[in-house]
Amino acid sequence: MYRLVRHFSAGLLFAGCLAQHARAQKIFTWQEIRDQFEATNPTLRAGQINIAESRAQEITAYLRPNPDVTATFDQFDPFTPNPYRPFTYALPFASASYLHERRNKRELRLESAKKATGIAESSQADLERTLLFSLRGAFVQTLQAKAVLKLAQENLAYWDKVLGVSRDRYKAGDIAQIDVDRLELQRVQFESDVLTAEVNLRTAKIQLLALLNDRTPVEQLDTTGPYDFTGDILPLDEFRRIALETRPDLKAAVQSVEKAKTDHTLAVANGSTDPTFGMDMARNPPIPFYVGFSVTIPLRIFDKNQGEKLRTELDIGRNEKLRDATTAQVFSDVDSAYATLNSSLTLLRPYKADYLRRALKVRDTVAFAYQRGGASLLDFLNAQSDYRSIELNYLNLVGSYLTAASQLNLAVGREVIQ
Repeated sequence: MYRLVRHFSAGLLFAGCLAQHARAQKIFTWQEIRDQFEATNPTLRAGQINIAESRAQEITAYLRPNPDVTATFDQFDPFTPNPYRPFTYALPFASASYLHERRNKRELRLESAKKATGIAESSQADLERTLLFSLRGAFVQTLQAKAVLKLAQENLAYWDKVLGVSRDRYKAGDIAQIDVDRLELQRVQFESDVLTAEVNLRTAKIQLLALLNDRTPVEQLDTTGPYDFTGDILPLDEFRRIALETRPDLKAAVQSVEKAKTDHTLAVANGSTDPTFGMDMARNPPIPFYVGFSVTIPLRIFDKNQGEKLRTELDIGRNEKLRDATTAQVFSDVDSAYATLNSSLTLLRPYKADYLRRALKVRDTVAFAYQRGGASLLDFLNAQSDYRSIELNYLNLVGSYLTAASQLNLAVGREVIQ
């Protein structure tokens, strides 16, 4: 019975370990990370509420003026000699009035509010564009840290094989103890590379989880995606054209100019007078009942809206200058990101075409010669160091390329390079 309970407990423990391992192996692609980010990031969700608030202001902007109603009961005499007829000389009076807005004021307020909503939507898209760049950077850092960690582990495993062969050679009297000691000491560098890569990977995952507003343990998060580069990109003019059509901050700047024009038209309309139409009903003995109509028109002796007219007219010019500045910034962003991307490609192409293959060939050749006494220990260490440096430089350059591609996507306004 005791053995049965022990085996059952061991089985539960093993199943729990398998379940935990399965949770730890949850892997997210870039699209899955992006979808979760758009659904959970509090900054983006706050921006969406801001758009809803702007739409609510459209309702307020289109409200009609409420009519005014007045009721009066005058000349009621409670001290009349005839206590049974206190309402003999009473004069009931009722009136209603309504302000009529001219020059399409209500329609212009609605148009201005709708354009404000459009600006809010463009600003939200621009916020998402900026935050997605940070998210993409964290995602690329995670892929880069995984690639560097894998390289460090492969180098350590390779060095352990070299140590095994060197120990056998030492036992056979083929090399000296000092050579084995130097190889053992060199292993510390590879162990340090592995530990540093593990810390960098953990740090990148923490940053990614922070952007996702996720409290998942770091060990349960993993990412996957192509960690490579493509040698073909569109010409610069094509990226400029896409940016002019796509950039949400430029779109918001253009919309601000249009809203400023609408606001100026509204300011001019607000300077016009609005009549108030009224109607009243009453009795005036001996007249038992009568109806009257009235129109009240304010006299525009002084134009109290001239300052607002001037302000809105100046605001048009200000927003036009801001639009031009944003356009110049768009071209600057695209040109800078394109130059950085081209620079990364210029460095990466020879690495992939020649340097990686040559570094591996030199390392294996020198290692083969060293194991057979045809090369010195210093030559072998230098060859291994060069190989490690070339491989690490290549991985870092790929990371720089992916970051530059993300920067170009940010400058263009949408993902043109995956």
